[in-house]
Amino acid sequence: MLIPILLFDVALVAWSLHLMEKAYENKEFSLMLAGTLVALAAAAMLVVYFLMGHCMTYLLQVS
Repeated sequence: MLIPILLFDVALVAWSLHLMEKAYENKEFSLMLAGTLVALAAAAMLVVYFLMGHCMTYLLQVS
């Protein structure tokens, strides 16, 4: 399950970099904000995935 999530995260980061490049070219703050939010969403998704993996491992060992 980790491979599809990593691929999706790489796609999100690439999209955010594309948004930020367009924002720099057009001097638009809204595109820069959108790129930042997409990059933060990708990072948050990885954090939640790893936290849930550790949580599920712990819960399965306890029961």
